[in-house]
Amino acid sequence: MRTHAELKAKALANPKVRAEYERLNREEFAILDEILAARREAGLTQSQVAERMGTKAPAVARLESALASGKHSPSLNTLRKYAAALGKRIEVHLV
Repeated sequence: MRTHAELKAKALANPKVRAEYERLNREEFAILDEILAARREAGLTQSQVAERMGTKAPAVARLESALASGKHSPSLNTLRKYAAALGKRIEVHLV
């Protein structure tokens, strides 16, 4: 039985798979960049955002880290709470 890393390496050896993988990662990093920029613009720390969301700072750190790592996709509801804590709202567009 192959490990996850071995299966991933084999899949990414295919140029079409690699291109799609990289495209998806760029989209996730773009979302992370936007979220972090909004927090900086609001002048808030992770602790302050957490307080406004009704949670703890480690939860906000995990949210931001999850977006950076791509290992977990937060729910739309969580992103709405984060945005609301920054005085923003989420918009989803299909293009």
